[in-house]
Amino acid sequence: MSLDARYPAISDLRDRAKRRLPRFVWDYLDSATGREITQAANRRALDDIRFLPSILHGEIETDLSTTFLGEDWSAPFGISPLGMSGLFWPHAERLLAAHGHKAGIPYGLSSVAATTPEAVGPETGGRGWYQLYPPRDPEIRKDLLARVKESGFSTLVLTADVPVASRRERQLKGGLTQPPRLTPRLLAQTALRPAWALAMARRGSLPRMETLDRYTSSSQNLSSTAHVGYLLRTSPGWDYLNWLREHWQGPLIVKGVLRQEDASRLEAEGVDAIWVSNHAGRQFDAAPPTIEVLPGIRAATNLPLIFDSGIEGGLDILRAIALGADFVMLGRAWHYALAALGAEGPAHLHHILTADLAANLGQLGVSRPLDLRGGSLPIATR
Repeated sequence: MSLDARYPAISDLRDRAKRRLPRFVWDYLDSATGREITQAANRRALDDIRFLPSILHGEIETDLSTTFLGEDWSAPFGISPLGMSGLFWPHAERLLAAHGHKAGIPYGLSSVAATTPEAVGPETGGRGWYQLYPPRDPEIRKDLLARVKESGFSTLVLTADVPVASRRERQLKGGLTQPPRLTPRLLAQTALRPAWALAMARRGSLPRMETLDRYTSSSQNLSSTAHVGYLLRTSPGWDYLNWLREHWQGPLIVKGVLRQEDASRLEAEGVDAIWVSNHAGRQFDAAPPTIEVLPGIRAATNLPLIFDSGIEGGLDILRAIALGADFVMLGRAWHYALAALGAEGPAHLHHILTADLAANLGQLGVSRPLDLRGGSLPIATR
């Protein structure tokens, strides 16, 4: 039976990933913060966006290619950075970066990934994005930017919506420590998930945040709920952004924007794109659904807009583009795919997304996703 017959949707990959990952790993991947209200609201708000298809358009030849930040991409979506990505499948960062390069979509590496920019950069073909959790120390900051640039990353993403650590109560109950340690409780969970356990055994050790190794000493103590990144981070201000704009030669994106006035000021400060996101509900449990604030931000700025939070298929990508996004990023879905199918996962998820985009564009009678913009196609909300 083909992968398409067995796992035709992201929900199928999610279900298989849940069956294959230990509980503490699954809770880290799938949880949000608080009562997880914002995470659920993202889904409901996307479902409320309805299109009104018209008829008699003849045969539609779809074209998913797009240009974003001066680069040509095969589709209007990419692979979002996710902290400790390698915990969900060994060498996840390199597998996803290699897929992104081969498929012609951007891959984003997190500062708190389980491998270094030096190891991943060559896999991106010089078109990778690097998500910066902002270091406080200016010398660390300079060194990290130099490493990122020398490794071949072209675009810097400043994460602005993590000024403090969130609670993520389900993750806390799962028992994950930083760095990960297999306590008796977690060993018992691992024994129930042999595919993941064997894959990690072949890796040789549990992953850690390798990029930050050179900036920390073994004498620094962490609580079981913190990680080394919080020893180095600051909560950035506008001066911090201006410093980055001065010292980073290349496109600069700011991630985590929900307010129109912030978007307008970011444009005035010279950033190249804005990433509209509520961090998928993982930081603050009283944020509005990202899709609800997107049209207002679109009206407030001429900058290119990236969208995330709650995307579960090609139709959701079209919803975001219709309401003002220029590009859409997915994070969890790629890791569901890896946990479900190993190295085969990214290519299969890519197929799911492109097939879903093509099917829905054909139903709507348009060839390209951006043809949905400008009010030419009516949209209803229930």
